[in-house]
Amino acid sequence: MKRSRLPLTALRSFEAAGRLESVTLAARELFVSQAAVSRQIRDLETLLGRKLFERHHRQIRLTAEGAELLAVLTGAFDAIGDGLDGVSDRGEGGEVRLSVEPSFASGWLVGALGGFRAAHPNIDVVVESSSSLTEFRSKDAELAIRFSLHQRHWPRTQAGWLYDVEMAPFASPALFEAEGLPSDALELGHHVLLHEDTRSVWQEWFQATGAAPDSVRRGPVLADGGLVRQAALGGQGVALIDTRIIFDDVQNGRLVRVSDRSIGFGAYFLVARDFTRLSRPGQMFAQWIGDAFSGSARGSGGPIGS
Repeated sequence: MKRSRLPLTALRSFEAAGRLESVTLAARELFVSQAAVSRQIRDLETLLGRKLFERHHRQIRLTAEGAELLAVLTGAFDAIGDGLDGVSDRGEGGEVRLSVEPSFASGWLVGALGGFRAAHPNIDVVVESSSSLTEFRSKDAELAIRFSLHQRHWPRTQAGWLYDVEMAPFASPALFEAEGLPSDALELGHHVLLHEDTRSVWQEWFQATGAAPDSVRRGPVLADGGLVRQAALGGQGVALIDTRIIFDDVQNGRLVRVSDRSIGFGAYFLVARDFTRLSRPGQMFAQWIGDAFSGSARGSGGPIGS
């Protein structure tokens, strides 16, 4: 098909619907109506003489021809977006947009960004706090920092390992002013336990110590690690917290470690669509955060910042 006759609007509608597996989400991404997206896809199917989707009740599924076309279009639109971003880059300056897990953003990143700013004063960092993995489309975040218990790969992305999480119990020193720190896990279990999303992590910790207090089945459950940390700082109970992101609170005496026992609990990753195609500001941030965590990172995308 000649370039002058490419149905670009219809191709964009199809690519978004195919990538998101939803006409509704495609319409939301493109800021048009669902009817407009559906019409553009039907027009494209008529033009090509091929069905691109199998349509079911409130669900669409790519045909073999649709999947083949989607692979070409997603790569092409991504390349166009990267090219436009590259033209807009201005040397060492510019902006890098990040999508970051809320607990990591509040617990480590925000406090550490002064170091990045000192090293790269002409680069502005825009932080979006979210637990959902971004699609890395144009104007979306260029890099994401994600926690995962088991997963090390995400579709259509590369991931670089940052560090393995170690969870240990911390609390405000005021909580133990009268009686002193607990002497063992069973005594710790007599205190209020703060839980992040589920009580299963405390259960794992106590299993590792060989103790099984009844209190593990009680205590407030909070939505994310940032809220758990705030509750611990407020003296509301004992929290299992990632030892990396609690460092400043311990150094400044706001929190005290209650036990030497810790448990492994997943890992953090730096995620990008393609580390080799980051903007200059994105490359600088990837290198900086890789250096911050032991100077290197490994994962499906290779060394961060390489």
